Amino acid sequence: MQIQDLPYADPGTPDARSGARFLWWLGRNQLGGQFKSLAWGLLHFMSVSALPFCVGLSVQAVVDRSGTRLALAGGLLALCGIGVALGDTFLHRSAVTNWITAAARVQQLLARKASQLGSALTRRVAAGEVVAVSTGDVEKIGWFVEAVSRFTAAALTAVLVCVALVVYQPALGVLVAVGLPVVALAVLPLLPRATRRADVQREKAGRATELASDTVAGLRVLRGIGGEELFLDRYRRASQEVRRAAVRSARMWSLIAAIQVLLPGLLMIAVVWYGVHLARQGRITIGELVTVYSSVMVLSYPLQHFHEIAMAYSFSRPSAKRAARVLSLERATDADGVREADHLPAGDLYDPATGLLAPAGRLTAVVCGDPDAAGLLAERLGGHPAEEGTSVLLGGVPLDELPLDTARAAVLVQDKDPVLLSGSLRELLDVPASGDVTAADALAAAQCGDVLEALAQGSLDAADPMDTRITERGRSLSGGQRQRLALARSLITDPEVLVLDEPTSAVDSHTEARIAEGLRGLREGRTTVVFTSSPLLLDHADRVVLVHEGEVAAVGVHRDLVHAEPRYRAVVTRETEEEAALTGVLKELEEIEETA
Repeated sequence: MQIQDLPYADPGTPDARSGARFLWWLGRNQLGGQFKSLAWGLLHFMSVSALPFCVGLSVQAVVDRSGTRLALAGGLLALCGIGVALGDTFLHRSAVTNWITAAARVQQLLARKASQLGSALTRRVAAGEVVAVSTGDVEKIGWFVEAVSRFTAAALTAVLVCVALVVYQPALGVLVAVGLPVVALAVLPLLPRATRRADVQREKAGRATELASDTVAGLRVLRGIGGEELFLDRYRRASQEVRRAAVRSARMWSLIAAIQVLLPGLLMIAVVWYGVHLARQGRITIGELVTVYSSVMVLSYPLQHFHEIAMAYSFSRPSAKRAARVLSLERATDADGVREADHLPAGDLYDPATGLLAPAGRLTAVVCGDPDAAGLLAERLGGHPAEEGTSVLLGGVPLDELPLDTARAAVLVQDKDPVLLSGSLRELLDVPASGDVTAADALAAAQCGDVLEALAQGSLDAADPMDTRITERGRSLSGGQRQRLALARSLITDPEVLVLDEPTSAVDSHTEARIAEGLRGLREGRTTVVFTSSPLLLDHADRVVLVHEGEVAAVGVHRDLVHAEPRYRAVVTRETEEEAALTGVLKELEEIEETA
């Protein structure tokens, strides 16, 4: 796999049972790139490690005044230089390729899982953790997958050099062969503590990221209630905790790095001292001493990869664990087996958890005093139960037992904050649809006429408003314009069941009344569920359901409920307790007057 071949046609089915298994699975799926990187790494490291032998040969040739051996040493040095250049160039190229392709595979897996779970993902995993996994964690996982082949090449080079030194000069070679493993493995006792500190740092960083995400998402509300400073103080405290944890982690890693500088230095001193002692006794030549000394000095370069692989694993292990946790999430359909369906289910939509019933082909309005509870109920109606055993039924068929594509084609949920992707208006409305509702009909029902005019006036090169560009997340539009375009997009799909969560909260009352009429007319004969507290929408509904404290409390039409049900009236009219009490007293007086 090359970078130009990305994205993967199929990233595969990951082994998400644990972080270590996930890393092993990634490595196995990149064996070709790993072996290529290993081969170039061996060429590079072996060429670097051969330089001391060439230098020792040339020094001994000068001592012995041998021009032939000096020329031979020069030729070998030239070959080693070519090997170093080629190996380093292509090792870097293959290593970066392995890094990017591994990271891209993880990103594709996460994106596929997010599309499968939909809004259920952020209910089961914190939003900050999802952000951390899809950004920084992906890079750390790719770093470890890439570093494995370079570490393997460095380890093999170290072993081969030790063997060569033992053969070349047994007295000094044995000292190097014994001391080198001690140098390489001396930091192992410190790694668990360093890993724990790194885990704490990442945990605190994830919490800070989650807090920042929540703050940004609720910034408008925070400004409205003056709560910005409160959340900023919380984030400051969280960021300081991250800083302190990072300093503690950095101290441990700096200690490990210092040890890996100190111990090779001590080994080099021991080799030089012992080598000089042997040279004075005439047991080794000057060239052999230079060769062994230079080899020990050069071996510090591949030994750096022992430190890097330790860091890469300690950083990637928690990242892989988080990624595996996200990738292991499943819908009930995926866990229990996909049930085949020849056609889309049809019939009444029923939620056994609350007792909510939306008759087929009718416009049902749902009034819920708690906006968060309303959002969760809307998601549950889309086939994402919060708990097992609470699946919504469509025509008697549990939605979470349907294939994902079938469930999404049968029920479409538009939440209260729909996202508009960047692109032209034509591309925005190019969604899977039945074909029975045209873009013009949907735009008219959603009262998007002024939106089209605004887009046409704001565009310099688009003759047709449908070709005008919409910026990322529709930031160039007002909240009401974004809401109406999102509603038009939902109407075009023409699903069997359409669930709308506060679809007109950002529009004025006159536009809202026209949208209510257009929605009722366009969805005639289709099942539509609207979560709202707007009297204008409620008055156009065939059936109004009041959900109070997680259960259906009243069912009827708007005009009857607003007079007969105090809890309904309190939500719809924003009536205070004092006003409700006064209304009750007036009703009692009216009844007394009627009986008198």
